[in-house]
Amino acid sequence: MEILADVGGRPGLDCKGFCSYCYFKGVKSVPPFGCKFCMPFQKGCDYCSRAIVEGYPGFKPMDAVVFEVAGKCMGCIPDKVTISGGGDLSCYPDLLPLTKTLSQGMVPIALGYTSGKGFKRADDAADLVEAGVTEVSFTVFSTNPDLRRKYMGDKNAEIALECLKIFCRSCEVYCAVVLIPGVNDGAELEKTCSDLEDMGAKGLILMRFANAREQGLILGNAPIIPGITPHSVEEFQNVVTETAARHRLRVTGTPLWDPITGAPFALARHPEKIASLPLLRRSATVITSSIALPLLTTIFKQTGKKVNVVGVNKDVGCLITIVDFMNLDLKEVKDTVIIPGRTLAHEKEIKKALGRDGRDRIVARGPDRLTVDGEMSISMTEEEVLDLEIEAFGELIEAINALGV
Repeated sequence: MEILADVGGRPGLDCKGFCSYCYFKGVKSVPPFGCKFCMPFQKGCDYCSRAIVEGYPGFKPMDAVVFEVAGKCMGCIPDKVTISGGGDLSCYPDLLPLTKTLSQGMVPIALGYTSGKGFKRADDAADLVEAGVTEVSFTVFSTNPDLRRKYMGDKNAEIALECLKIFCRSCEVYCAVVLIPGVNDGAELEKTCSDLEDMGAKGLILMRFANAREQGLILGNAPIIPGITPHSVEEFQNVVTETAARHRLRVTGTPLWDPITGAPFALARHPEKIASLPLLRRSATVITSSIALPLLTTIFKQTGKKVNVVGVNKDVGCLITIVDFMNLDLKEVKDTVIIPGRTLAHEKEIKKALGRDGRDRIVARGPDRLTVDGEMSISMTEEEVLDLEIEAFGELIEAINALGV
């Protein structure tokens, strides 16, 4: 049993200021998107109104966090507790006492996200390790202190990097780099990778910088950095592949890809596994993202001709909104439509948007996750990824068999 300890926190306020590339930079007020959790008669719920924009009032008191964790444990000792939130954990004032309380000298503690900007001394990391921290997700951006100062607003960059070294010596550390063309790619990325190898980091997640709506900026704040054109999907995939080949680090990318497991949609490269999926008996259209489109098409071509896959102009499926459905050409959309489970739109609006041509279509949400991105697959084996995908695609096919025509 793994437990999440949510400490809250606000992007930009509880993290020593926005990084220049932050997804939440410039977000003011966003109306509810609608989602799978909304009531049928009402658009808007806590998830699509608050959680999606990390709308916490601030950090939670330590006692409240401990109480929530105790409620989740129900008297059992968890295998691991992950501390996470909307702010930077290094800025949480009670991080050390919270870690000690949750660990009790027995339970391993994972730090879900930190950039280290809030650490005041190198010993902060050593104290956390002694208190029970065994795993850390660390946004490094670059091991060049000047770049961290300029693009992350990290006034104590050397201290943060020293803390990272201490974590790497004693913990399983996965670092993250948001890749900005001409800033921290190329030679800078090579230096960062070499430094992380020397430190002893276990893995590196390369994150493609998003600067436009179709790349995932749905909060009305695009562009985040005017004048910057992010890597194309193909360019980014090549960077991930080449970086992984040159370094001992386990390197993955998000929104794609993982050279070791083949994620996302590793099934597309394993026709023998596709053959083991349930028999597809009915017909439907599956709507997906632009990145998933060719991979899903490859998979469904091997299951027969009953399903066609249609992509919208959005890189990531769980960030599809009602605007994407309104802009979709309906000519190839069948009478039964399966959409990503975590689509950010309300059922009534989706049905209306997909009925603009006068056809009354059945619309259903598929599984929340058909695959995994690099943030998850970096700690998985190829077999684990394939097992997850086989189970998810089996669920999707059963939904098509139940609702299709």
